[in-house]
Amino acid sequence: MFDQSFFSSKVGHAALVSIAAMITFTIFAEMQQDLATTDAMLTAAPVVDLA
Repeated sequence: MFDQSFFSSKVGHAALVSIAAMITFTIFAEMQQDLATTDAMLTAAPVVDLA
């Protein structure tokens, strides 16, 4: 079911690099989304003057 020799081939190396890139992109996108929602919440917060 699991062929370990696959990862020692060129195609296997390319697959590992591709998987690592997808994981890195997903983490980066999640971090950017968290920052965007924080900025949007601060921008959308109502401002109340107590004068």
